[in-house]
Amino acid sequence: MRNLQKDIELLHNLTDQVDDYTLTHFKQRDYQVYEKPDFTPVSDIDRGAEQMIRDFLKVHRPHDLVYGEEYGGNAAEANQARWIIDPIDGTKNFVRGVPVWATLIGLEFAGKMQASIVSAPALCRRWWAGRGLGSWRSFSGEKPQANRVSRISDLKAASFSYSSLTGWEEREKLHAFVELTRKVWRTRAYGDFYSYMLVAEGVVDAAAEPDLELYDMAALVPIVEEAGGKFTSLEGDEGCRGGNALATNGHLHQRILTILGGK
Repeated sequence: MRNLQKDIELLHNLTDQVDDYTLTHFKQRDYQVYEKPDFTPVSDIDRGAEQMIRDFLKVHRPHDLVYGEEYGGNAAEANQARWIIDPIDGTKNFVRGVPVWATLIGLEFAGKMQASIVSAPALCRRWWAGRGLGSWRSFSGEKPQANRVSRISDLKAASFSYSSLTGWEEREKLHAFVELTRKVWRTRAYGDFYSYMLVAEGVVDAAAEPDLELYDMAALVPIVEEAGGKFTSLEGDEGCRGGNALATNGHLHQRILTILGGK
């Protein structure tokens, strides 16, 4: 049987090393930026961080599969664990000097995301979770605190976060998205991983994005769900394989799915 507590300890040790690497280069601004075929930016630090993670896992978890944003990897196989990596989520922020970016690493087996870590060293914040082990956060290495989603059940009192308007129109959901923003109490574009971590903390009540990859979402799922929240696609399918995401405190989930045209 897999020992998730040991996997989480490994995640912390690995992430300590990656944070040192990414934060040093972020401060020094000594990186090269390239354009991917999809016109999104990637830095040599993204690639270096992912390679560092892969090298670490090859030593400490040699029998596990690895899938990452920059170098791809293997599809999930029955009874084999897979690590899913986004070395720098928020690369556009990273390359412009905005401190809202993070390393995302999730562990998948038995068909579900089982443990994960999200570390934002420029914000001095880290979040992690394991199935049955709770959802946690720490600030500047201080004593961990448990994450717990909010109890807000009325949209008129809800705080909603997103990344941008890009993609909503392409999905023909822009009008629905605008309708949702008019029904909630407050909207803010905290963006990327941060929206979902704030849902887990209970200070934001819902977050959604119309276009995401597996590596964008995998590490978010255990942290939100172990905090008592719900994570699905915009169609209402559970988990992180729908190509988009809605995360809420659970109380608001069905109402928001209905507005956005899901199930």
